[in-house]
Amino acid sequence: MFAFGNLIITIAELLNFLIGIYIWIIVVRTLLSWINPDPRNQIVRFIVTITEPALEPVRRMLPFMGGLDLSPMVVIILLYFIRPFILQTLLELAYRIK
Repeated sequence: MFAFGNLIITIAELLNFLIGIYIWIIVVRTLLSWINPDPRNQIVRFIVTITEPALEPVRRMLPFMGGLDLSPMVVIILLYFIRPFILQTLLELAYRIK
């Protein structure tokens, strides 16, 4: 059971890292939208592909703001609220198992 607890701690740390990277990818996408890069660029397509599943549902729920897209800010705020909950839950589970 000790190894399983360590596995859960490792998963929690990995999720923390991945959520942090995802937040930065959303920030990069927002900055890219200001400079209007070539949409055929592979890096731009990757960033759009990886962020659109999180941004599109939020974009549909928000009212039209005259061309101002607030969905990246909303998703980042949600991630900052969700991250401690997920991590704390996993860490408590791991320490109970250990």
